[in-house]
Amino acid sequence: MLSCTVRVENTIRSRLRTAFGITLPRFDLMAQLERHPEGLRMGELSKRMMVTGGNVTGIADQLEREELVVRVPDPQDGRAFMLKLTPRGRAAFAEMAAVHQGWVADLFGDISPNDKATMIALLDTMKRQLNDRN
Repeated sequence: MLSCTVRVENTIRSRLRTAFGITLPRFDLMAQLERHPEGLRMGELSKRMMVTGGNVTGIADQLEREELVVRVPDPQDGRAFMLKLTPRGRAAFAEMAAVHQGWVADLFGDISPNDKATMIALLDTMKRQLNDRN
């Protein structure tokens, strides 16, 4: 399972770098923000991406310099900030996401629909069991 994950990630990582000049962690951060247009706090991004706060801050700083994200005050806590995609960031991510979706479809294209359904069901069962242990 890990071997397959690493191969898929390395392929996507390489294609993102070649096609868009972006790293997988930067793409992942933008994907999180795209799902939450109201924005996310840095700590929440760190938790969702399963990386340290320092990593999120570094990625956010780069994306902010490129005007793809913006820090805005958290309406719930004036001392904290949230990160949001800018209109430019939304447009850039939409383009990347469409191409990314094609790459993923291509990578899994030779697996039959029944095998995909079985694999998804098995992984879902495994995930639930692992979550129940925590």
